[in-house]
Amino acid sequence: MTKSAILSVCGRPNVGKSTLINALVGEKISIVSDKPQTTRNRITAVIEHGETQFILMDMPGFHKPKNKLGQYMVNVVNNTAFDADCIILVAEPTVRIDAGEEELIRKIRSSGLPCILALNKIDLTEKNDLLGVIARYNSLYPFDAIIPLSAKTGDGLDLLLEEMERYASESPHLFPDDMITYQPEKQICAEMIREKLLQCLEREIPHGIAVEISRFKERESGIVDLEAIIYCEKSSHKGIIIGKNGAMLKRVGSLARTEIEHLLDCRVNLQTWVKVKENWRDSDILLSNFGFTED
Repeated sequence: MTKSAILSVCGRPNVGKSTLINALVGEKISIVSDKPQTTRNRITAVIEHGETQFILMDMPGFHKPKNKLGQYMVNVVNNTAFDADCIILVAEPTVRIDAGEEELIRKIRSSGLPCILALNKIDLTEKNDLLGVIARYNSLYPFDAIIPLSAKTGDGLDLLLEEMERYASESPHLFPDDMITYQPEKQICAEMIREKLLQCLEREIPHGIAVEISRFKERESGIVDLEAIIYCEKSSHKGIIIGKNGAMLKRVGSLARTEIEHLLDCRVNLQTWVKVKENWRDSDILLSNFGFTED
């Protein structure tokens, strides 16, 4: 008997939502970094667990938006996170529960959906401190389950999968059994390039970066020609992205190409260019061009 369940993965920025998704899938399909708002769009992951197919929707971090891109990201959470069988709220075992997280919990309460609290990064937490964190969350909301885990080490993932089974119902699988993500390869490649920019550049610059794949073509030899345009908001940022004698851009390209070749399982000829689009994060037209549309 085949079963399926759709689960939304929500939480504040930087709590490890994408790392958890990647750990559950067993492949890297969602980019990660230590910078807030790394995930900008909904990422759909497909996991096979016995006869059950889980559809996990990785949401942007819930935050107070400062521009139209930020508002779009919050709208993704508000408009699609609650169209699921269950919510997985990912949180860190920190001393304080902030206002944004409390607001997200209020939205979960209003939705009436069951919710699992996944307390991530327990590898960085003392056991006595963890018990206090669990007590604080219990005082806020009657979670269906609280699962302490570490997406980095894999500790607790089996318990989370067992709990997720409770929300699966008998049905045909919604996606082919060999599929691990609904994202087009071009989109994943663009995100892998952006991830390397997030990792290599200064903290304030990457938030103003978008990556567009302008060419994706496979040769008869099997080599893929990939051309990417990196957009930034300031001319000064363009110089930093390129680096002295092109060193930074070459570094980013080399790191991204290695991961893209692993993804596509073939050699990749990656070419990158940098262009300036001032204030694109507040432009409806440019946001639509980059794929950030409510549709």
